[in-house]
Amino acid sequence: MIIIFRFLSLFEGLSFLVILSVTLGLVDREYVSILGMTHGVLFLLYLLGSLVAANIKKFSIIVWLGLFLAAFIPFAFIAVELLMRKSEFKKS
Repeated sequence: MIIIFRFLSLFEGLSFLVILSVTLGLVDREYVSILGMTHGVLFLLYLLGSLVAANIKKFSIIVWLGLFLAAFIPFAFIAVELLMRKSEFKKS
């Protein structure tokens, strides 16, 4: 499940950057509905996955809130990946 969450984090973060690139004019506006729906589904799956991953890893509520807030900050998915890698090696 942790691997799935890591992929969700990556794809959700990248979809967020694509949505932001629409507002900057880098992506055509005719794709907004498709991109928006895709990002919305990935966002919900990310939030559900963060709950499951935090439960599996026995993270505190503060760490989970950090994972939750990372969904709203561009490029924060990189920090989430680093946290998950650190916690993976810490348990080994």
